[in-house]
Amino acid sequence: MKFFLPILLLTSVSSFAQSADFIMLKKKDKTIETFYSGSNISLTTESGAFINALINGIKNDTLYLQEFIIRYQPTTIGTYIIDTLGSYHYKYHYNQVVAIGRKEKTNFNNRGSGAALLGGGIVLTLASGVVYIADRSKFSLPLLLAAVGLGTAGYFWSKGKKNGGAMVIGKKYRLVYMNMSNKKI
Repeated sequence: MKFFLPILLLTSVSSFAQSADFIMLKKKDKTIETFYSGSNISLTTESGAFINALINGIKNDTLYLQEFIIRYQPTTIGTYIIDTLGSYHYKYHYNQVVAIGRKEKTNFNNRGSGAALLGGGIVLTLASGVVYIADRSKFSLPLLLAAVGLGTAGYFWSKGKKNGGAMVIGKKYRLVYMNMSNKKI
């Protein structure tokens, strides 16, 4: 037994493995994130569907996704457990991905509303300053504080994340499919 251990340690065994295809999210020429089989991805498709799923495979420019349906289920003793009710399987070409993450709805512009609130707060603050200089008896400190508060709230509201934090595929971001198979088409 003592003689076989060094022989086993010094014996080399060759093994072969095929690396799977993957997709890279790039910002200009810098890789932001890499998606492989077995990793999770949150994406918005061309049809507007948001999917948070597991990547089952990437093959021939196609993402094979599995989204799990998870719900809180009540137990007999009055508590809740997290249960997987089922799953959906999806198949998307990587060019059908519009954004990584949840894309903002285009019905309401949060940044524009915040900018309007900021502008209104600035105008009210300036008007309150003019009233203070012209006639101090009509000056209202609570109105000044409210105007400054509205302007501050508008500033932070307009500085919020654009597109709900999604990385929209287009000018700034792009998806690159990496084919790792030996067969060239």
